[in-house]
Amino acid sequence: MERPIEHADLHRRLAEIEAKISGVQQQIAEQRDVIVKLESAGQAAEHAKYLLAGLELLHAVHRDNRTAMLAEFAVSPSTTEKS
Repeated sequence: MERPIEHADLHRRLAEIEAKISGVQQQIAEQRDVIVKLESAGQAAEHAKYLLAGLELLHAVHRDNRTAMLAEFAVSPSTTEKS
């Protein structure tokens, strides 16, 4: 039988996911700047766009993980016992 996840563990994991989301958002912004610069200079940006698409997928995965974590947090026994 699985042990229930502690309240502190959920908070720590949620903070880790939030940090990942924030980091990828920064990478996405930087990659968009790279694309603008490449296109402004008349250079090919296909590879940069491919990388951007990958970053956007990773961002979506992290957001989905956060949603799942929040759902888990909502039904955690340690959170319902204190209500």
